[in-house]
Amino acid sequence: MSQELTYQDVAEHNTKKDLYVVIHDTIYDATKFVDEHPGGEEVLLDVGGQDATEAFEDVGHSDEARETLEQLKVGVLKRKPGDPKPKAPTPGSIAPAAQTGAAGMGVGLYALVLIGGLVAFGAYQYMQQQQAAAGQA
Repeated sequence: MSQELTYQDVAEHNTKKDLYVVIHDTIYDATKFVDEHPGGEEVLLDVGGQDATEAFEDVGHSDEARETLEQLKVGVLKRKPGDPKPKAPTPGSIAPAAQTGAAGMGVGLYALVLIGGLVAFGAYQYMQQQQAAAGQA
């Protein structure tokens, strides 16, 4: 049942009623899944007939999604000279690291604003006390 198709073959399957995607050089027929896709049909239609590896991995699909994907398998990609190069798999890729760094930066910035606010409030209170003491003297 598994067949070997080229990029050109896959590219011809790019409509809602006939939709193939390539993920890690494996070809899947997503036609029956278009209406069920939790991210909406547009997401699948955007990558229909092409390599969707990067888009699939960027989302961080669940094990259940990967099992569903296996049920849609129709073949493997036969690469030809001139085809787009596969995206190199990047375990622990840069994107999650960047997100972690951004999240850490957000927490650090929040803490800085909070501490700055407390310092400003303390300075305001101190100045009010100093003005009150000068007014009594």
